[in-house]
Amino acid sequence: MTDGTSTKDIPWAFLGLLVALSLPFWVIGATSRGFLPKSLPFDLPISALMAVNPCVAASILTFRERGWEGVRGLLRRALDFGRVAKKIWYLPMLLVWPVTMVLAYAVMRLMGTPLPDPKIPVPMVPILAIGFALGAAGEELGWQGYAFAPLQNRWNALGAAVVVGAVWGLWHLVPFAQSHRPTAWIVWQTLGMIPFRILIVWLFNNTGKSVFAAIVFHAMSNVSQFLFPNFGSHYDPLIPGLILTLMAAGVAVLWGPETLARYGFHEARLRLDGDEGNK
Repeated sequence: MTDGTSTKDIPWAFLGLLVALSLPFWVIGATSRGFLPKSLPFDLPISALMAVNPCVAASILTFRERGWEGVRGLLRRALDFGRVAKKIWYLPMLLVWPVTMVLAYAVMRLMGTPLPDPKIPVPMVPILAIGFALGAAGEELGWQGYAFAPLQNRWNALGAAVVVGAVWGLWHLVPFAQSHRPTAWIVWQTLGMIPFRILIVWLFNNTGKSVFAAIVFHAMSNVSQFLFPNFGSHYDPLIPGLILTLMAAGVAVLWGPETLARYGFHEARLRLDGDEGNK
């Protein structure tokens, strides 16, 4: 097994179980009356609570394969920061999304888009970070901690990232729609989750396959979007999505699509030199 997954049908089992677990959240989000609020803080739809489901689905399937010890191992990966051997990777983990939002704001200003002056509620940042980190853990323990490995083994890092990113975006369609966003917003936000996932995989593979790294990066995206002026009220996913696409393309070129990790180039070069030396 590789990272606890190897059987060919695991991604399909994960996806099927994830949809089954998410259906009640979608229905409640569409029909909640009286006893439930119509939305969560920051106008998140009730269906956003489905963020826990990837972890639940992964835990159920892991228990079926390896029992409680396997589940404990999966959950421990939420704090596997010990895998991050090169601490410089904390810079992209923490800064890519804030930089993307600053660039998006500047571009939108240059385009003449009416935007309010940014007001960052600094005291709320830790609260947002903790809340979104919990949601990100629920998602990434499933997507990166469980479902990603067999896809990467079958194709390569870039191909698996594109597939997971597309499925991940489609899975979010119902909450996006229940947020009463315009159609264009939903389309661009969904498409933007593909380069977003490519960058997550890039960090994941360069930090010893650390789910913690994926969680931090994912949480920073949510915090950054909700700090965009003001509380995300003027956030438009088109410009950030284009910026992320350029970043993801650069990563694929510089780090290589096979692993999206520089050490993959290094190891391939060593193998090639060794083969040539044996001729």
